[in-house]
Amino acid sequence: MSTSSETLPTIEELQRELSEKKQHIYALEKANKQLEQRVRSASETAGEPASITELEETLGRLVARIAAILQAEKCIFMLYDQNRSELAASRPAFGFTDDEISKLKVKVTDGVSGQVFRESKPVIIYDAATDDRAVHENVALLNVRNGACVPLIAEKRDEENRVVERNTIGVIHVFNKRYGNIFIEEDINLLERLAKNASAVIQNAQVFREVVEEKQELEHIIESVYAGLMMVHKDRNIMQMNTSARHMFGIKATDVVNKPYYEVIQDRKVKDMIARSLDSDEETAEEIDVVLPDEPDEEHIYQAQSALVKGESGSTVGAAIVFNDITEIRNVERMKTAFVSTVSHELRTPLTSIKGFISTLIDDTEGYYDKATQHEFYTIIDTECDRLVRLISDLLNVSRIEAGRALDLNPSSVTLPPIVEKAVSIQRSYTNKHDLVIDLEDDMPVINADADKIDQIFTNLINNAIKYSPEGGEVRIVGRKGEDGGVQFSIIDQGMGIPESHLPKVFERFHRVDNRDTRKVGGTGIGLYLVKHLVEAHGGKIWVESEYGKGSNFSFTLPKDIPLQQEETK
Repeated sequence: MSTSSETLPTIEELQRELSEKKQHIYALEKANKQLEQRVRSASETAGEPASITELEETLGRLVARIAAILQAEKCIFMLYDQNRSELAASRPAFGFTDDEISKLKVKVTDGVSGQVFRESKPVIIYDAATDDRAVHENVALLNVRNGACVPLIAEKRDEENRVVERNTIGVIHVFNKRYGNIFIEEDINLLERLAKNASAVIQNAQVFREVVEEKQELEHIIESVYAGLMMVHKDRNIMQMNTSARHMFGIKATDVVNKPYYEVIQDRKVKDMIARSLDSDEETAEEIDVVLPDEPDEEHIYQAQSALVKGESGSTVGAAIVFNDITEIRNVERMKTAFVSTVSHELRTPLTSIKGFISTLIDDTEGYYDKATQHEFYTIIDTECDRLVRLISDLLNVSRIEAGRALDLNPSSVTLPPIVEKAVSIQRSYTNKHDLVIDLEDDMPVINADADKIDQIFTNLINNAIKYSPEGGEVRIVGRKGEDGGVQFSIIDQGMGIPESHLPKVFERFHRVDNRDTRKVGGTGIGLYLVKHLVEAHGGKIWVESEYGKGSNFSFTLPKDIPLQQEETK
């Protein structure tokens, strides 16, 4: 109403204005109910929630209606930020630019906004230019002449619709009464009623945003999980399937949600498992074999486990199935079993020889064998004992490595050519099919290393080259000066080579290429594993190049001095 006596409104004008205000209030309450329904749908799995854009549009219409009802040029919400202990203007607003909204922030201890928030009581600003409280509201910057502010109070109700809790979540401002008028108590009463509805809308909007953010966060978590994960509704449609699961089943499309699982998944075992879980309402677990589309030559083993998804009423709404790739675990278990068998064989072989020759010598009470033959027997026994010592030493070293303890190094000045020649000489005694060639650069540097461990590296690599060249051929030991006074060696054979798919795994414990040719070759599968750790203990690097059917080249480097951290871990 105008404060001027020049133009008093007629009864008809007042009734028309009152009718318009009632219509605005009715539209506002209707919008609030619609928003509550959309928020509830957001929390339901099968619902179609509103979008953030729709919420902003609803709130935009809300502030515009409030401004129209109160005949204000501006209307804005200021919501409480607990982390910053301040009230900050929130979009959308009416009559404000984005820049003005971003700058409108007030501490809860300051200004009109702070007073209304703290006391939960409305305030009228009759003249912003002279009201000290309004200074904190940037009235000059926002071109504010007068205003009204009431608290935004969110109510929590029980099942019988009784108010059980009230929380002030912010304030609502209307500024600059139109036609040169000022805000009066009647406007405050009307604004408080509107604020009650606005608080419910804002609270619902905040709940909705939290639901949407939680859903998005959950989707991101599900997508980033290494294990395959999918959720299937009771109606057989897919509710969720992450990247790992799609990769597992060779599904390139990402829009599989709401499609029947039996049309998307082709694997019979998985389909049967899902059907059992949904039909019987029982959780199941089993191992399934799956051939990945991009790895057709290898079968992966997955541990599949289903869990029932319950609704609020406790009834089953679907099932979640997790697929853990346990291929490596099962491979290691198989390799360990094979390793135990192989080690038993490797131990039995020298022990059988030792026992046989010792028994022969003990039984020779009449001196049937001459001294040369006896010496030969003793030499074989000594060699087999050395073989046993090496095998037991390898086993102890593997145990140390797996326990996280560093290999003991006893560094000294090491001249490499004699060690290479000794290792080659010993290996020559085991074969007459191979031509072992030593190709060392002149003036190979003397390095600081553990001579016994270096001998073990050469022995393992040369022996490996001989074993995996069953038809014979040349085994070349190449040595060159490396960087910074170090050295680089290569052991090159003309044997059966290594399939490309096995190259990344040759230095893993227990790993052996399993085919018809390699089954004829003995070994425990720990030689290269130990060599790798021995080289790295010296601060060096080792790698392999191989072509299946044509041979392999194992190369390694050793620095001039053992790095400090290696010496400190002794």
